Amino acid sequence: MGGAYQLGSAAPPMSEPAPYPSVKPLYPVLALLAASVLWGLSWLPLKYFAGFGLQGVNVTLVAHGSVGALSLPWLARRFGAWRADWRGVVLLGVFGGLANLAFATAMVDGDVVRVMVLFYLLPAWGVLGGWLLLGERVDGVRKLSVAGALGGAFLILGGVRMLAQRPSLADALAVVSGMALALNNVLFRKLTRVPVPDKVLAMFAGCLAWAVPLALLGVQQPPPAGVAPAVWLELVAFGLIWLLIATAGTQWGVAHMEAGRSSVLIIMELVAAVASAALINGARLRPIEWLGGALIAAAAFAEARRPAEA
Repeated sequence: MGGAYQLGSAAPPMSEPAPYPSVKPLYPVLALLAASVLWGLSWLPLKYFAGFGLQGVNVTLVAHGSVGALSLPWLARRFGAWRADWRGVVLLGVFGGLANLAFATAMVDGDVVRVMVLFYLLPAWGVLGGWLLLGERVDGVRKLSVAGALGGAFLILGGVRMLAQRPSLADALAVVSGMALALNNVLFRKLTRVPVPDKVLAMFAGCLAWAVPLALLGVQQPPPAGVAPAVWLELVAFGLIWLLIATAGTQWGVAHMEAGRSSVLIIMELVAAVASAALINGARLRPIEWLGGALIAAAAFAEARRPAEA
């Protein structure tokens, strides 16, 4: 992807993302913050399913794939509405599917806080992508917001102590997930001619497209034979309710604001994850971790108060 990216050879060049005058600026901010809390708490069901021996590929195949399978007839019927932009929709599925698969796998196998912090290099990728692909202005306030968000994440992870720990596969997947989601969010905003529901469902179809071949290739161990049917139903419900609402809220908010701004607001997910993990696991946050959380919250608050740009 680059600055000369076009969607559909027969279509005219894509215009700049259009403003949404019928939506009050506060609504996308609230939707994005609420969805971020849902994502921040998603480690709870993911760890719950991991307790039954269900790994990231299995979880993605069943939870995300349930929505993806239901999305296919809808997308096939709607194809004519965005035929000129089909390449962009496919890329949306590629990036969105990769982000969800890598995140679920990293969360199931890794440490909650560490995975979340590495995932939330997202603001840097989002601001960079918005600048390169959408021509968004990166002013001093946004630079400070990104610096505060990343600095807070660094402190929560332990500061310089994080450099002493050997990176794991879960660490790498968390970084890949953040990069893929940032590209997904930039592309989501760029595809202004494709309706938001179609773009959301394309992401879930992408999850299915990633998970099916990986499951068939045996990349991870198959699920244990003794998993009760009720657990599988809970996993389907997790996809159809929790993940669908969280994804729709996030992407609706992303579609109504600059990519750089949304990437900073989404980092509130990290605060929700760290706070809930500390409460549930009975861990006490150290002063440096409280300072990191305060920096992240301040960065999100600064972005939330900025006037919306077209």
